[in-house]
Amino acid sequence: MTNPDIFDRTLRARRRDRMMARFADHDFLYRAMLDELLDRLGDVQRELKEVLVIGCPDGSARAALEAMGKTVVCADPGFAAARAQGGVQVDEDALPFADESFDLVVACGTLDSVNDLPGALILMQRVLRPDGLMLAAFTGAGSLPRLRAALMAGEGDRPGQHVHPQVDVRSAGDLLARAGFTMPVADGDMLTVRYGDVLRLMHDLRGMGAGNLLVSRPPILRREAIAGAAGHFAAAADEDGRTAEQMAIVYLSGWKADPGQAKPARRGSATVSLAEALKPKH
Repeated sequence: MTNPDIFDRTLRARRRDRMMARFADHDFLYRAMLDELLDRLGDVQRELKEVLVIGCPDGSARAALEAMGKTVVCADPGFAAARAQGGVQVDEDALPFADESFDLVVACGTLDSVNDLPGALILMQRVLRPDGLMLAAFTGAGSLPRLRAALMAGEGDRPGQHVHPQVDVRSAGDLLARAGFTMPVADGDMLTVRYGDVLRLMHDLRGMGAGNLLVSRPPILRREAIAGAAGHFAAAADEDGRTAEQMAIVYLSGWKADPGQAKPARRGSATVSLAEALKPKH
């Protein structure tokens, strides 16, 4: 028995396509995530020649990876985004690629709204060749606290769920291990962006395709609710009239198992005790 979808797949694809025309005006979050993933890749000594990029709202990921001498296949939840990069439209929890097709999978900015995140991670692990690497970044739990509070204040006693649930770093790390990745690492960062009003923040979220994608969407915000949210948001502003909003980013990395990989030492196999190692040297 399959679980019902949390996110509307058709709406998700449509909004990915709609954001394409002006994505460059709202790409700061994607750019921050991609830059960090590329920095981390730069520390990897293996060549990792053939790459699958999931999340291609523009050509920046392809260009950067091809400049590193890699062969790139692009995939995106949106049809227009995938077509613009000569790629494939996909849902991450239903990847159409054969097992062991890639040396590297880079998933940037989409996994926060995939219906089956555990399943998506399992499929990404499967499409990797042995000793292949997966790198991912997406917004996680703790994002948009000012916006959440403002919307709740604006709607009063019966607030709707206008910002969808998100995964925290610890849970994401657990999912990596369950998906079969070796040497799994999950960590996070906080991006702070300052806004003069809540409407500008909402405009940015729409421009990056990050609006509410839940199947059970709440009613459209009434004018009175928006005005109340704007007032609450403005009340949290600093002296310069701008309110600091935060976007929590989750970063994941994991390797496909391979017999030649280094393995952690067997517990109890150390030849020197910790107490001995910590003794001062004379």
